[in-house]
Amino acid sequence: MKTNIVKHIAMSLAVVAGTSAISSCSRDFLDPDPLSMYEPGKTFSTESGLQAALAMADRHLCNNYTYYNNKNFSCPIATEYMMSDLMLYGKTDQGGGIWDDVNKKLTPTSGMQENDNNYMSFYWGQGYTGVKYANTILSYIDGVKGLSESVKNEYKGRAYFHRAYRYYNLCWQWGDIPLVTKILEVPKQNYKSTKRDAILRMCVSDMEKAVEWVPSQKQMSTIGMVNKEACRMLLAKLYLSIGEWKKAEQQCDELINNSGLALMKKPFGSAEHANGGEPETWNITRNVIWDLHRPVNKYRTDNTETILAMLNVSDQRHVDYLTMRIFGPNWNDNGNLKTPDGKGAGMNYARNNSNYRKDHDLLRAFGRGIATFRPTAWSQHTMWEVNGVEDNQDLRHNSEVGNWVHMTDLKYNNKSSKYDGKPFQLYDESGKCLCNDTIRDWFDFPLYKIYFKDASAEANLGATQFNGCTKGTDGTLYLYRLAEAYLLRAEAKFYQGDATAADDVNEIRKRANCSQFYTTVNIGDIMNERARELYLEEWRNVELTRVSYDLALSGKPDEWGNIYDVNTWDKQEGTDLNGGSYWYQRCVHYSYYNRPWGMGIKSGKATLNYTMNKNNVFWPIPDAAITANRYGKLAQNYGYSGYDANVPMFTDWKEAVADEDSAN
Repeated sequence: MKTNIVKHIAMSLAVVAGTSAISSCSRDFLDPDPLSMYEPGKTFSTESGLQAALAMADRHLCNNYTYYNNKNFSCPIATEYMMSDLMLYGKTDQGGGIWDDVNKKLTPTSGMQENDNNYMSFYWGQGYTGVKYANTILSYIDGVKGLSESVKNEYKGRAYFHRAYRYYNLCWQWGDIPLVTKILEVPKQNYKSTKRDAILRMCVSDMEKAVEWVPSQKQMSTIGMVNKEACRMLLAKLYLSIGEWKKAEQQCDELINNSGLALMKKPFGSAEHANGGEPETWNITRNVIWDLHRPVNKYRTDNTETILAMLNVSDQRHVDYLTMRIFGPNWNDNGNLKTPDGKGAGMNYARNNSNYRKDHDLLRAFGRGIATFRPTAWSQHTMWEVNGVEDNQDLRHNSEVGNWVHMTDLKYNNKSSKYDGKPFQLYDESGKCLCNDTIRDWFDFPLYKIYFKDASAEANLGATQFNGCTKGTDGTLYLYRLAEAYLLRAEAKFYQGDATAADDVNEIRKRANCSQFYTTVNIGDIMNERARELYLEEWRNVELTRVSYDLALSGKPDEWGNIYDVNTWDKQEGTDLNGGSYWYQRCVHYSYYNRPWGMGIKSGKATLNYTMNKNNVFWPIPDAAITANRYGKLAQNYGYSGYDANVPMFTDWKEAVADEDSAN
């Protein structure tokens, strides 16, 4: 199968002046001119200049998931999951970072910096960097000669997508934020915050145009560029964000019924990619879920489920995504994980080691995990229960076909132990625990989501670390696929009281070969299905926060019968188990936060206490952004130092845009 994969990426590298000046993530969003190192009027007077800016905007979509700092083993998307019901920080021996006490450690001046466990500040900078790329295109497109009106509109539509995508995420991470829509000609340091709802309504207006102007994928010769279907998906989410549930449903209808898209229901793709790292150790029985998540299959033209893929293939646009290292259990921790006779449980032998055995190759089958992050106990087990049954037939939770791995599926591979070849045990025959750190070393995981064939390690017979998507590995990810459209439609129907919401959830479950189905669904059922289907794809914190607002706006109860007030859902403080937002209730019900089992955990010299405050539903506006805005005042979020309910804000996006115009 030949596919023309984003040829415009190569062009972006040729326009050196254009890309080098706008690719930095570190510049403050308040800098009035991200292109000041050269003459933007010349660079962006041609179509190639615009293509360079658009290519960088496309490329940086992937950074939100994969951006890799070689000082640590982490990635941005994990922060979205840590601030949710699905994940915990795993490297307890190094302390908890902010994660063992978010309530006290997350402040406007600390706790958000990019490090081993937290990428909040990265998301702020990356969000506004993407806004700059989009604003660059929109600022210069009308001055480019020789382009037809329809071609200009395509550029504008894609720029609207990139800007709206960033603002959608920024608004649900931070709430009320500065609205920047232009490349300013003079410095501006008197920004005011704009209300979240106003920004999202502007994005709706923009994306309604984008849906009309951007061509469908079937009309495009390249893969990896924004298409009409991606615009529809984002527009559906934006309609949900402002309570336009019927319109959101209609956009999903178009995607599901009229876009030529369909859920993949049978195995597909090359047999070369249909198994894992070492089949003699851990074999994958051919199945659609495994195939659906092989990177090379995500941009196949016969994959009718892909809406938009983020290409992470060539050296020119590759970013390491060390998922097996980051999200896999630390099974080879010889100091903590033992056999019943006291030997090291899992050995990571290289293939040129005399002790290597193909049928005992834990390293290539599962990767050398260090559990920087780990799934919550709830997301490993209880989340998979439907009708009171843990559905192990569900292909997404099925160890018999090889997609899901239980720790007891691993087998000891230490020849010095009499237990060699037998399944891992958490307890010996006397009941003694064989693992000193069950947070880091002992948990089940979805191999089909974290497995990448590590190309660099595979080429080295002496490799003792198989980390995931390293250089040379195809690490392509989904931004959007059709399964999410079904779940968004189910959500939109739920708010409207439409009982057929269960049908949409069941469609996803049918494809996964589940044994259990819903007759009716509540919001918890829908969010649980999102967690099952979209793990490491959706921005979990963003979606939970948006749903918290929608739930309050609709007046519908959550799965515990709580009804939320639209005026107070995000204006509460405390760590008790009552009140707060739906986001907060999910965190305290399904994670360790504010629960007895999350308090007083001993790890070396540290004592971990997993706490979360109700006000943490929105992250604090970074103090650096506030202080850089010398002649204006940005609004701080409720519950954080500097909060002032009386700080003036724009309540209409047109007012914010007019204020920008006055600065030029």
